[in-house]
Amino acid sequence: MIQYKTPKLCVYESALFRTTSTVIYTDDMVLVVDPNWLPHEIDQITEDIEDVHPHRPLYLLFTHSDYDHIIGYQAFPEAKVIASRAFTQRTDTESILQQIRDFDDEYYISRPYPITYPQVDHIIEGEEEVLQIGDTRLIFWQAPGHTNDGLFVLIEPLGVFIAGDYLSNIEFPYIYFNSSAYEDTLDKAEMILHHYKPLLLIPGHGDATSDIGEMELRIYESRQYIKELRASLRGGPPYPTKLLWLRYQFPHSMGRYHKGNIALLKKELGLV
Repeated sequence: MIQYKTPKLCVYESALFRTTSTVIYTDDMVLVVDPNWLPHEIDQITEDIEDVHPHRPLYLLFTHSDYDHIIGYQAFPEAKVIASRAFTQRTDTESILQQIRDFDDEYYISRPYPITYPQVDHIIEGEEEVLQIGDTRLIFWQAPGHTNDGLFVLIEPLGVFIAGDYLSNIEFPYIYFNSSAYEDTLDKAEMILHHYKPLLLIPGHGDATSDIGEMELRIYESRQYIKELRASLRGGPPYPTKLLWLRYQFPHSMGRYHKGNIALLKKELGLV
């Protein structure tokens, strides 16, 4: 379904995990971000852009390498791909592709394109790195923590901040890589808010928002989650799990990610 739309952008929301895919239209380019999940959802994106992109170059941005975010890659074979240096250096790409195959096998899904790991044309390796396409400026920051290969991007002059799997209003931090790196990335997000004053924040899961106060709240809640969980594991007050499930509404599904965070932080703290 379409969650948010203006003449310059469209945020699509999958039926699965409220995962977003974003399409940005400027005079210089069409940018598709993380196309996902189901074939008919990806088909809607390809149909919506087909009258536009023959007249403008098509770019495909992957905010990180989780399988749900790269699952639609080959539906856009003519696109130039943008991703981080760490994205290109993953040594476990076959296991990521196997997750896609397993998902499709479990739900009897057939796709009209092959399942392959993205080949990257524009590799982003710096901080505040700019990719200039005509009058459109894409400003990138490395965003490790959730995974090791995440990217933030700000699209100017539209003022759109795409955050990947950070700053969600429906998920607490899912930490697969490192909790301290995650906190550093939250600091980076706060800097982007204060320095660049984005007009719209689009997370990888959940609702886009144009409210700066809401953006700041999402940063605060993410920091508090990590801070309180780490403190509890160091011998502080028990983590308030009941309050967590009052805030986030899918405890059966999300419980495994919370347990995963506990295991990762215990390892980081030398408790296992």
